[in-house]
Amino acid sequence: MIQLLISAKGHGKTKQLITMANEAQKVANGNIVFIDDNKKHIYDIHSGIRFVETSACDIYNYREFAGFIFGILSQNSDIEKIFVDGLYKIIKSLNDEDLVKLVKRLDVISKEEDVDFIIGMSTDFGAIPEGVQSYVVSE
Repeated sequence: MIQLLISAKGHGKTKQLITMANEAQKVANGNIVFIDDNKKHIYDIHSGIRFVETSACDIYNYREFAGFIFGILSQNSDIEKIFVDGLYKIIKSLNDEDLVKLVKRLDVISKEEDVDFIIGMSTDFGAIPEGVQSYVVSE
């Protein structure tokens, strides 16, 4: 399953993602991963959640991000959910076409690896390409 949480910057997506991750940790049978572009919220995340900070990882395109995800999954086959905060900050270059390709790739990974992706993005619903609008759960 892929869920995209979108809204303008400053509308509470990060807080919502953190709450969702912490709640998921309480009932998880497997592991939870939270990916962020900085360490600002590391202490807001439950200690049982694997926090991955990407500022030192120069992820330039959606292919590199997909490889990054595969690296995380290869280290632990028991991951249930991966939360991603600030996708546009993590991936240096992500245009509409590449966003569609990324979401489709993550959808395949989700089904193959039985992992859910919950992704926060600072943008408006109207700016989201049609090919991924069905994955949007909030705006």
